[in-house]
Amino acid sequence: MLTQQDKTFYAEHGYLKVEGVLTPEELDETRAITERMIEASRSVTASDDRFDLDKGHGPDTPRLTRIKLPHKQDAFFWRLLTQSRITQVLTDLLGPDTIINTSKLNTKAPGGGAAVEWHQDWAFYPATNDDLLAFGVMLEDVDEANGPLMVIPGSHRGPVLSHHHDGQFCGAVDADDPLFQRDKAVTLTGKAGDMTVHHVRILHGSAPNSSERARKILFYECAAADAWPLLGASSYIHGLGQRGFFEDLQDRVITGQPCYTPRLEQVPVRMPLPPARDNTSIFKTQELGGAKSAFG
Repeated sequence: MLTQQDKTFYAEHGYLKVEGVLTPEELDETRAITERMIEASRSVTASDDRFDLDKGHGPDTPRLTRIKLPHKQDAFFWRLLTQSRITQVLTDLLGPDTIINTSKLNTKAPGGGAAVEWHQDWAFYPATNDDLLAFGVMLEDVDEANGPLMVIPGSHRGPVLSHHHDGQFCGAVDADDPLFQRDKAVTLTGKAGDMTVHHVRILHGSAPNSSERARKILFYECAAADAWPLLGASSYIHGLGQRGFFEDLQDRVITGQPCYTPRLEQVPVRMPLPPARDNTSIFKTQELGGAKSAFG
Protein backbone atom coordinates (compact mmCIF):
# COMPACT_ATOMS: atom_id res chain seq x y z
CA MET A 1 0.00 0.00 0.00
CA LEU A 2 2.71 2.48 1.01
CA THR A 3 5.74 3.31 -1.10
CA GLN A 4 9.26 3.43 0.27
CA GLN A 5 9.03 7.21 -0.08
CA ASP A 6 5.94 7.21 2.17
CA LYS A 7 7.73 5.13 4.81
CA THR A 8 10.80 7.36 4.71
CA PHE A 9 8.65 10.49 5.07
CA TYR A 10 6.84 8.98 8.08
CA ALA A 11 10.10 7.97 9.74
CA GLU A 12 11.57 11.46 9.28
CA HIS A 13 8.55 13.65 9.99
CA GLY A 14 6.38 11.46 12.23
CA TYR A 15 3.18 11.82 10.22
CA LEU A 16 1.67 10.90 6.88
CA LYS A 17 -1.50 11.44 4.87
CA VAL A 18 -2.97 8.59 2.85
CA GLU A 19 -5.55 9.70 0.31
CA GLY A 20 -8.65 7.64 -0.45
CA VAL A 21 -7.99 4.92 2.11
CA LEU A 22 -11.73 4.18 2.35
CA THR A 23 -13.72 2.95 -0.61
CA PRO A 24 -16.96 4.87 -1.33
CA GLU A 25 -18.94 1.95 0.10
CA GLU A 26 -16.87 1.86 3.30
CA LEU A 27 -17.24 5.61 3.72
CA ASP A 28 -21.02 5.46 3.28
CA GLU A 29 -21.36 2.66 5.83
CA THR A 30 -19.09 4.39 8.34
CA ARG A 31 -21.10 7.60 8.07
CA ALA A 32 -24.44 5.79 8.41
CA ILE A 33 -23.37 3.96 11.57
CA THR A 34 -21.92 7.17 13.02
CA GLU A 35 -25.19 9.01 12.45
CA ARG A 36 -27.14 6.22 14.16
CA MET A 37 -24.83 6.46 17.16
CA ILE A 38 -25.24 10.23 17.35
CA GLU A 39 -29.02 9.81 17.18
CA ALA A 40 -28.82 7.30 20.04
CA SER A 41 -27.08 9.92 22.19
CA ARG A 42 -30.12 12.22 22.23
CA SER A 43 -31.48 10.56 25.38
CA VAL A 44 -28.11 10.62 27.19
CA THR A 45 -27.79 13.33 29.84
CA ALA A 46 -24.22 12.72 31.09
CA SER A 47 -21.03 11.32 29.60
CA ASP A 48 -20.90 7.54 29.95
CA ASP A 49 -19.01 4.53 28.62
CA ARG A 50 -20.32 5.20 25.09
CA PHE A 51 -20.35 8.98 24.68
CA ASP A 52 -18.48 12.09 25.80
CA LEU A 53 -20.94 14.96 25.67
CA ASP A 54 -20.03 18.46 24.54
CA LYS A 55 -21.41 21.66 26.04
CA GLY A 56 -24.96 22.30 24.82
CA HIS A 57 -25.81 18.65 24.25
CA GLY A 58 -29.50 17.81 24.54
CA PRO A 59 -32.30 15.74 22.98
CA ASP A 60 -32.96 18.41 20.34
CA THR A 61 -29.30 19.23 19.59
CA PRO A 62 -27.01 16.24 20.11
CA ARG A 63 -23.44 17.52 20.53
CA LEU A 64 -20.66 15.05 21.24
CA THR A 65 -16.95 15.39 21.62
CA ARG A 66 -16.44 11.66 21.19
CA ILE A 67 -18.01 8.26 20.58
CA LYS A 68 -15.96 5.86 22.70
CA LEU A 69 -14.56 2.54 21.47
CA PRO A 70 -16.55 2.37 18.22
CA HIS A 71 -14.85 -0.93 17.33
CA LYS A 72 -16.63 -2.48 20.33
CA GLN A 73 -19.95 -0.78 19.66
CA ASP A 74 -20.30 -1.96 16.05
CA ALA A 75 -18.45 -4.86 14.40
CA PHE A 76 -18.10 -2.89 11.16
CA PHE A 77 -15.42 -0.69 12.73
CA TRP A 78 -13.40 -3.77 13.66
CA ARG A 79 -13.72 -5.18 10.13
CA LEU A 80 -12.60 -1.82 8.75
CA LEU A 81 -9.41 -2.00 10.81
CA THR A 82 -8.68 -5.66 10.06
CA GLN A 83 -9.84 -6.11 6.45
CA SER A 84 -9.24 -2.93 4.45
CA ARG A 85 -6.57 -0.63 3.07
CA ILE A 86 -6.13 0.63 6.62
CA THR A 87 -4.81 -2.83 7.53
CA GLN A 88 -2.25 -2.63 4.74
CA VAL A 89 -0.96 0.75 5.96
CA LEU A 90 -0.76 -0.64 9.50
CA THR A 91 1.42 -3.61 8.59
CA ASP A 92 3.54 -1.50 6.24
CA LEU A 93 4.50 0.71 9.20
CA LEU A 94 4.43 -1.64 12.21
CA GLY A 95 5.08 -5.08 10.77
CA PRO A 96 2.99 -8.26 10.64
CA ASP A 97 2.04 -8.52 14.34
CA THR A 98 -0.12 -5.65 15.59
CA ILE A 99 -2.62 -4.86 18.33
CA ILE A 100 -5.14 -2.13 19.03
CA ASN A 101 -4.86 -0.02 22.16
CA THR A 102 -8.09 1.94 21.72
CA SER A 103 -10.42 3.56 19.21
CA LYS A 104 -12.55 6.69 19.29
CA LEU A 105 -14.69 8.70 16.93
CA ASN A 106 -14.19 12.41 17.57
CA THR A 107 -17.28 14.31 16.46
CA LYS A 108 -16.57 18.01 16.70
CA ALA A 109 -19.93 19.71 16.44
CA PRO A 110 -20.35 22.85 14.32
CA GLY A 111 -19.92 26.25 15.90
CA GLY A 112 -17.41 25.58 18.64
CA GLY A 113 -16.82 21.84 18.95
CA ALA A 114 -14.21 21.26 21.65
CA ALA A 115 -10.50 21.66 21.03
CA VAL A 116 -7.94 19.00 21.89
CA GLU A 117 -4.98 20.73 23.50
CA TRP A 118 -1.45 20.02 22.30
CA HIS A 119 -0.04 16.77 23.63
CA GLN A 120 1.94 13.63 22.85
CA ASP A 121 0.04 10.33 23.08
CA TRP A 122 3.25 8.84 24.47
CA ALA A 123 2.81 10.93 27.62
CA PHE A 124 -0.37 8.98 28.40
CA TYR A 125 0.79 5.42 27.67
CA PRO A 126 4.56 4.88 27.27
CA ALA A 127 5.72 1.39 26.33
CA THR A 128 8.86 -0.70 26.00
CA ASN A 129 9.40 0.73 22.51
CA ASP A 130 7.73 3.48 20.52
CA ASP A 131 6.37 1.54 17.54
CA LEU A 132 2.88 2.90 18.14
CA LEU A 133 0.75 5.16 15.97
CA ALA A 134 -2.72 6.60 15.49
CA PHE A 135 -4.82 6.60 12.33
CA GLY A 136 -7.30 9.43 11.76
CA VAL A 137 -9.89 8.49 9.14
CA MET A 138 -11.78 11.53 7.86
CA LEU A 139 -15.53 10.98 7.53
CA GLU A 140 -16.13 14.53 6.31
CA ASP A 141 -14.01 16.99 4.34
CA VAL A 142 -11.61 18.65 6.77
CA ASP A 143 -10.31 22.16 6.21
CA GLU A 144 -8.74 24.96 8.23
CA ALA A 145 -12.09 26.08 9.69
CA ASN A 146 -13.49 22.91 11.24
CA GLY A 147 -10.79 22.02 13.71
CA PRO A 148 -8.27 19.93 11.74
CA LEU A 149 -5.50 17.89 13.31
CA MET A 150 -2.20 19.76 13.57
CA VAL A 151 1.22 18.22 14.14
CA ILE A 152 4.77 19.47 14.70
CA PRO A 153 6.96 17.57 12.23
CA GLY A 154 9.98 15.82 13.70
CA SER A 155 8.86 16.24 17.31
CA HIS A 156 8.52 12.44 17.57
CA ARG A 157 12.30 12.29 17.64
CA GLY A 158 12.63 14.85 20.42
CA PRO A 159 11.96 14.88 24.15
CA VAL A 160 8.77 14.03 25.98
CA LEU A 161 7.49 17.44 27.06
CA SER A 162 5.95 17.99 30.46
CA HIS A 163 2.21 17.29 30.51
CA HIS A 164 1.97 18.35 34.15
CA HIS A 165 0.56 21.43 35.87
CA ASP A 166 1.06 22.21 39.56
CA GLY A 167 2.76 18.85 39.97
CA GLN A 168 -0.10 16.78 38.53
CA PHE A 169 -0.62 15.16 35.14
CA CYS A 170 -2.92 17.35 33.02
CA GLY A 171 -2.69 15.74 29.58
CA ALA A 172 -1.47 18.85 27.75
CA VAL A 173 1.75 20.78 27.24
CA ASP A 174 1.95 24.34 28.47
CA ALA A 175 1.76 26.96 25.73
CA ASP A 176 4.73 28.76 27.33
CA ASP A 177 6.99 25.70 27.39
CA PRO A 178 10.17 26.80 25.51
CA LEU A 179 10.39 23.31 23.96
CA PHE A 180 6.91 23.69 22.42
CA GLN A 181 7.58 25.05 18.92
CA ARG A 182 4.07 26.00 17.86
CA ASP A 183 5.33 28.00 14.89
CA LYS A 184 6.45 24.78 13.17
CA ALA A 185 2.97 23.23 13.16
CA VAL A 186 1.52 21.67 10.00
CA THR A 187 -2.24 21.43 9.46
CA LEU A 188 -3.58 18.10 8.13
CA THR A 189 -6.60 18.77 5.95
CA GLY A 190 -8.18 16.41 3.44
CA LYS A 191 -11.22 14.88 1.83
CA ALA A 192 -13.70 12.42 3.30
CA GLY A 193 -12.13 8.97 3.02
CA ASP A 194 -8.55 10.22 3.48
CA MET A 195 -6.52 9.14 6.51
CA THR A 196 -3.75 10.68 8.57
CA VAL A 197 -1.12 8.73 10.46
CA HIS A 198 0.78 10.16 13.40
CA HIS A 199 3.52 8.67 15.55
CA VAL A 200 2.86 8.15 19.24
CA ARG A 201 5.52 10.69 20.24
CA ILE A 202 4.62 13.51 17.84
CA LEU A 203 3.19 16.72 19.30
CA HIS A 204 -0.33 17.30 18.01
CA GLY A 205 -3.61 19.03 18.79
CA SER A 206 -6.69 20.50 17.16
CA ALA A 207 -8.48 23.83 17.54
CA PRO A 208 -12.22 24.24 18.15
CA ASN A 209 -14.53 23.81 15.17
CA SER A 210 -15.38 27.36 14.14
CA SER A 211 -17.32 26.33 11.03
CA GLU A 212 -20.96 25.37 10.56
CA ARG A 213 -19.94 21.88 9.47
CA ALA A 214 -19.23 18.85 11.63
CA ARG A 215 -15.74 17.36 11.79
CA LYS A 216 -15.95 13.62 12.31
CA ILE A 217 -12.71 11.65 12.45
CA LEU A 218 -12.40 7.96 13.35
CA PHE A 219 -9.21 7.26 15.30
CA TYR A 220 -7.52 3.91 15.81
CA GLU A 221 -4.53 3.81 18.16
CA CYS A 222 -2.37 0.78 17.39
CA ALA A 223 0.95 -0.77 18.37
CA ALA A 224 3.45 -3.34 17.27
CA ALA A 225 2.72 -6.47 19.28
CA ASP A 226 6.13 -6.33 20.97
CA ALA A 227 5.51 -2.83 22.39
CA TRP A 228 4.35 -3.61 25.93
CA PRO A 229 2.76 -0.99 28.20
CA LEU A 230 4.68 0.29 31.19
CA LEU A 231 3.17 -0.05 34.65
CA GLY A 232 1.84 3.29 35.90
CA ALA A 233 0.56 4.53 32.54
CA SER A 234 -3.02 5.75 32.25
CA SER A 235 -4.58 2.58 30.85
CA TYR A 236 -7.45 0.37 31.95
CA ILE A 237 -5.28 -2.72 31.51
CA HIS A 238 -3.49 -2.21 34.82
CA GLY A 239 -6.70 -3.03 36.65
CA LEU A 240 -7.23 -6.35 34.88
CA GLY A 241 -4.76 -8.61 36.68
CA GLN A 242 -2.54 -11.12 34.89
CA ARG A 243 -5.24 -13.45 33.57
CA GLY A 244 -7.53 -10.60 32.63
CA PHE A 245 -4.68 -8.90 30.76
CA PHE A 246 -3.89 -12.09 28.86
CA GLU A 247 -7.51 -12.57 27.79
CA ASP A 248 -7.87 -8.92 26.84
CA LEU A 249 -4.68 -9.11 24.75
CA GLN A 250 -6.12 -11.91 22.62
CA ASP A 251 -9.09 -9.69 21.76
CA ARG A 252 -6.84 -6.80 20.71
CA VAL A 253 -4.82 -8.62 18.04
CA ILE A 254 -5.37 -6.94 14.67
CA THR A 255 -2.91 -8.88 12.52
CA GLY A 256 -0.53 -11.77 13.18
CA GLN A 257 0.03 -13.05 16.68
CA PRO A 258 0.40 -11.64 20.19
CA CYS A 259 4.00 -11.31 21.34
CA TYR A 260 5.30 -12.48 24.72
CA THR A 261 8.87 -11.25 24.29
CA PRO A 262 8.63 -7.45 24.60
CA ARG A 263 11.21 -5.44 22.70
CA LEU A 264 13.00 -2.92 24.92
CA GLU A 265 14.43 0.20 23.30
CA GLN A 266 16.21 3.27 24.68
CA VAL A 267 13.30 5.70 24.44
CA PRO A 268 12.54 8.76 26.59
CA VAL A 269 9.74 8.29 29.12
CA ARG A 270 7.98 10.62 31.53
CA MET A 271 5.27 8.86 33.53
CA PRO A 272 1.75 10.40 33.83
CA LEU A 273 1.98 10.53 37.61
CA PRO A 274 0.67 11.82 39.95
CA PRO A 275 -2.56 10.88 38.13
CA ALA A 276 -4.87 13.41 36.53
CA ARG A 277 -7.75 14.74 38.60
CA ASP A 278 -10.14 13.13 36.11
CA ASN A 279 -8.91 10.62 33.54
CA THR A 280 -12.29 9.51 32.17
CA SER A 281 -11.44 11.28 28.90
CA ILE A 282 -8.73 13.53 27.49
CA PHE A 283 -11.25 16.37 27.46
CA LYS A 284 -11.83 16.09 31.23
CA THR A 285 -8.14 15.57 31.92
CA GLN A 286 -7.22 18.72 30.00
CA GLU A 287 -10.18 20.82 31.15
CA LEU A 288 -9.49 20.21 34.83
CA GLY A 289 -5.70 20.09 34.48
CA GLY A 290 -5.13 23.84 34.32
CA ALA A 291 -2.32 24.04 31.73
CA LYS A 292 -2.22 27.23 29.69
CA SER A 293 -3.97 26.65 26.36
CA ALA A 294 -2.21 27.19 23.04
CA PHE A 295 -5.58 28.03 21.46
CA GLY A 296 -6.29 31.14 23.46
